[in-house]
Amino acid sequence: MFLATECLAKTKPPRVPRPEPELKILDLNIAPTPYAPHNGPLVFAVTVQLPRELDDAAILEVASLISSPSKTSLRFLTHRQPALVSTTTPSGTERPKLLVQLSWDGQDHRKQLASPGTYAYEVRIKLLANGEKGLRTMMVAWPKRGTLEVR
Repeated sequence: MFLATECLAKTKPPRVPRPEPELKILDLNIAPTPYAPHNGPLVFAVTVQLPRELDDAAILEVASLISSPSKTSLRFLTHRQPALVSTTTPSGTERPKLLVQLSWDGQDHRKQLASPGTYAYEVRIKLLANGEKGLRTMMVAWPKRGTLEVR
């Protein structure tokens, strides 16, 4: 015998939303838009909010993956720097911020100029610490994704 309750899909219990990490991408500016590779580099200006408690040896990594519509042309940009911030603001009032810039020369992974089209990008940031076996990830921010026009 077939019962109607047997054909119902199992429902997952609702999950508690994850809290937003202390490490954040506050602002992302991409210029110039639309982008023409023969007119110079495309600049990703990323404003990063750091956590209140920060190890002096922490390293901030900012990375961006740019991919063509067909996913055949990719370019990975990365920048690492010490997560040092001047302590000009009184502690506890505002979290420290940094501005990091990544620039793209308009070339793909084969050193060919990007062809015209709409490209997807994803910007990620993370804090790294030097451990016994090299760098390890301490904190990751939520990524920022979007598209950019190449002419």
